[in-house]
Amino acid sequence: MKDFVELTSPRKKIDTESWFIESYRRHKGHPIAILLSLYKGNYHKFILAVVCFFLKHICVWVLPIVTANIINDVTAGNPDTIRNILFYAALMVSLVGLNIPMNYLYTSYKSLATRYAETGLRKALIRKLQQLSISYHVEMQSGRLQSKIMRDVEAVETLSTQMFLSILNIGLNIVVALVVTVSKSMVVFVFFLITAPIAAITMVTFRSAMRNKNREFRKEMEETSARVMEMVELVPVTRAHALENEEVEKMSGQLFAVAEKGYKLDLVQALFGSVGWAIFQVFQVICLVFTGYLAFKGNILAGDIMLYQSYFTTVVNQVSAIVALLPTITKGIESVNSIGEVLLSDEVEHNEGKEKLTEVDGVFDFKDVSFCYKNNGNKVLNHLNLHVAQGETIALVGESGAGKTTILNLVIGFNLAGEGEVLMDGKDMREIDLRTYRQHLAVVPQTSILFSGSIKDNITYGCGHVSEEGLKEVIEAANLADLVSSLPNGLDTMVGEHGGKLSGGQRQRISIARALVRNPRVIVLDEATSALDSFSERLVQQALSNLTRGRTTFIVAHRLSTIREADKIAVIADGHCVEYGTYEELMALQGEFYNMKVLQS
Repeated sequence: MKDFVELTSPRKKIDTESWFIESYRRHKGHPIAILLSLYKGNYHKFILAVVCFFLKHICVWVLPIVTANIINDVTAGNPDTIRNILFYAALMVSLVGLNIPMNYLYTSYKSLATRYAETGLRKALIRKLQQLSISYHVEMQSGRLQSKIMRDVEAVETLSTQMFLSILNIGLNIVVALVVTVSKSMVVFVFFLITAPIAAITMVTFRSAMRNKNREFRKEMEETSARVMEMVELVPVTRAHALENEEVEKMSGQLFAVAEKGYKLDLVQALFGSVGWAIFQVFQVICLVFTGYLAFKGNILAGDIMLYQSYFTTVVNQVSAIVALLPTITKGIESVNSIGEVLLSDEVEHNEGKEKLTEVDGVFDFKDVSFCYKNNGNKVLNHLNLHVAQGETIALVGESGAGKTTILNLVIGFNLAGEGEVLMDGKDMREIDLRTYRQHLAVVPQTSILFSGSIKDNITYGCGHVSEEGLKEVIEAANLADLVSSLPNGLDTMVGEHGGKLSGGQRQRISIARALVRNPRVIVLDEATSALDSFSERLVQQALSNLTRGRTTFIVAHRLSTIREADKIAVIADGHCVEYGTYEELMALQGEFYNMKVLQS
């Protein structure tokens, strides 16, 4: 692994991800220029690949000349024919033998350069996805992003190979054939050139249609990828409600849509290829007739018929190869543009140049804050005012859509105030480096988010080295000790995809342990017990009490009985705080909170 990284890295150290993003910005709208810039620092590998390619193919280019010379010697009765044949045989064997080491070196240099760009592009996409705003991820289906990272990057790598190496092959073959031809007969050379305009006309005719079909097919594939991911995630719900047939029917419609787009694309490509092939075959026959006539007239030697026919076939096949490459190139260019949709997105969180935090006390002030989501003119928060003291636990309650989750997103920094100010320790959230702030923050969402790994991996995620003693304290505080001791592999037990091997309460306590191990100053709890049974809820509540002690905590809860111990309760309605106080104060007030509590009794 280390050796490959060293081999693929360019001689001059380049910040790969930043350079790729900058390349897209600089050459926006010019996919070929973007593609070329992706290989900065690795051009020397392509030069070496070109040299090796030339040496490995030289036997193919020399063979028609050798064959023609032998035929001419035989037909002319040259007394040195036997010696010449032996010399040509030894020459060809040597050149064929040269092919093996040169092909190895050619593949090595080519692969190092293209794999470097492929890996760099995926790294750039992953880094960009980590920088893009939460709202971007909410609006963009994850299946589409997965398709861009895997399918589109693979198509770009294929485009690179075709652009730099297949076209190199084509170009060298055509140049060698034409140079040899013009050195022997200008008449035949001019005849060869007639085929070029026909090839160009054929390509231009189909280029636009192929580009449109490729774009349509790519969009449909992204949609299918997104639908498949949704289908897989819904399998438990589908099975539980006996909706398997309905889901199959729904996916069948999408799959048929993909098949239809692919079918239309295949037809355009097939028509394009067959028309070009038929035209070139006709010209091969014409070439045979033309050179045969020249030999009959004595303008060329009989052996040269074979020479010109071989080189004409080479030219025809190479132009045909260009035609055949066009769909791949079109697909690759579309993928370059598709990747650019992510890399050029401006929906990023800008932290550069802002104040970096080393300590956080956890004092929050919402001053006349208003907020509305993109593409939605309605204000979710409307002149909200709220003060949260250091170490205070504040519960946010209210009807769905009142703005509770939006307040949490403002606390986390996922969203920034549209109007007014959200101050943290007296600093405007818009003016601080949120990455440094979040190092002092922990979030326990309603649905526990675990990855495929061990319990220990999930608890210590992102925390580097955690001492055994510290980990033991966290496990005790999160009420996980009994669970861990009951498992054969203890902390090394694998949780399965999304923690599927554990119960909801167990997953939630692991999330709390993950929060505890960070020793945060600010905690956000988004309905952390709403989906649990009474027993699990009691265990999680005990863990939450350990988590929130002495830390500024924001809680969203629908079960009002779970927030009785909160220092303050804020009742949110129509985007602003309508009631604020302790549990006892709000119950005595007999207002909004009192009415909600009565409804739940």
